[in-house]
Amino acid sequence: MKRLIILICLVLMHFAVSAQGQNDGRIKQLRKFNTFYSILTSSYVDSIEYEKLVDRAIVDVLESLDPHSTYYTAKEMASENERMDGSFSGIGVEFNVIADTIIVVNTINDAPAAKAGLLANDRIVEVDGVNVVGTKRGDVPKLLRGPKGSRVDLTIVRRNVAPQKYTLTRDDIPINTIDASYMVNDSVGYVRINRFARTTFAEFLLAFHKLEQPTALILDLRGNGGGLLTEAISLSSFFLPEGRVIVSTEGEKMPPQTFKTNSDGMFLDGTVVVLIDESSASASEIVSGALQDWDRALIVGRPSFGKGLVQRQFMLDDGSAVRVTVSRYKTPSGRAIQRPFTPGDKEGYYRNHYKRYGHHDSIPEDAPRHSTLLLGRTVYGGGGIYPDVYIERDTINTSKYWAELVRTSTLQDFVVKYIDENRKQLERQYPTFEEYMEEFDSQDMASDLIKFADKRGIKPDEQLSDKSNIAIQGQLKALLAQKLWSTNEYYRVYNALLDDDFAKALEIIAE
Repeated sequence: MKRLIILICLVLMHFAVSAQGQNDGRIKQLRKFNTFYSILTSSYVDSIEYEKLVDRAIVDVLESLDPHSTYYTAKEMASENERMDGSFSGIGVEFNVIADTIIVVNTINDAPAAKAGLLANDRIVEVDGVNVVGTKRGDVPKLLRGPKGSRVDLTIVRRNVAPQKYTLTRDDIPINTIDASYMVNDSVGYVRINRFARTTFAEFLLAFHKLEQPTALILDLRGNGGGLLTEAISLSSFFLPEGRVIVSTEGEKMPPQTFKTNSDGMFLDGTVVVLIDESSASASEIVSGALQDWDRALIVGRPSFGKGLVQRQFMLDDGSAVRVTVSRYKTPSGRAIQRPFTPGDKEGYYRNHYKRYGHHDSIPEDAPRHSTLLLGRTVYGGGGIYPDVYIERDTINTSKYWAELVRTSTLQDFVVKYIDENRKQLERQYPTFEEYMEEFDSQDMASDLIKFADKRGIKPDEQLSDKSNIAIQGQLKALLAQKLWSTNEYYRVYNALLDDDFAKALEIIAE
């Protein structure tokens, strides 16, 4: 049956291609398929769901080629367009579903929910008069999003307050691609980008100009899986002079392309440190590779993912789409970004990636050596971007105990309970983030979490070390800051207290 599916997919892919002048056997194969297809439709014993058959066929064929050629159904394509467009219409809340209840994690500034007075930890129990307790997480957007200008009635439950009803008018909600931007000290700025969507460079410019004229910048691309090439080029150009190559592409059926800066960037002289890790991919690797090759930045962290295949999107008649690999990326020094793979072995490809977590990924002996373009420093090819300064992954901050607290919702339940019981006191005691950062001690909060978890039968694997305790205290302080302010403050706490990569970046800048 799988071979049948692949045949159907192949013929559908080739119907749109003119067969005139082709001498490679494709015409013969199309005729063969036409005969087979006629037999199938006229003689097969049962009815056939052609839509599912074709969808499976396309997926099977693409997976036999490379790990990154992808098929999107019409529904998936609509969601992907929304993600890349950078906005949607809704009420503007980040949410989670805990114990069958929709919990507001945070509200987005100036969005309808924030203007109406919704708070982190509010429970949404009714939407337009319908009880939504028990709603699955994936179904929540259908309830809260809708056309701009439409109205939605919510019933909110807040601790020690009678259920309250809110009527909100939906509006355009930005999907921010910058998680945090702030001044670390008088001279060093920090910006964390979570992906490259259509609004990313505009967001970056706005964030950078809000910083207080930094003379050095930490650009955090950890966990950034990539996105749009245009945004990666714009961001790279911000740091480079006119005429510098950023990335080039080459493929058997596509003409080679070279992308260069069109003018001098706005930040040519300040020190730059880029943070990457195992999940930094594609557009993130283009930026870090370009800045490394031109000796414009030092790269700190762990080797990146190694996703250097270029996909071109082709829309299909029903609103679905295929993204087919057409070429490969190369950095300015000629390094291939894509790491090796075996065609058709997608599982092995990602398994090899997972093996990199938590382990020093030493540079292979046969890794091609390249030289940076100004100082002649040695950098390595063979897939991914190798950092200039390697930082071992901190397993204390991702311990089995902490993972169990997260997996079982024990951490979420505890934080929800804590903020419910202490919000008013915390807001009175720490009216500003700076006071909170300086004065709040999360030691008692961590002790309460351990007791809370113990009642649920979750115990540390062994006696908690001092370092483990400090890590838990720091993580709780960061999570609480996120509840009281925003994700920006979460990273201000986490970076300062727990992040070894961030600390090394500051050390490099100081030197």
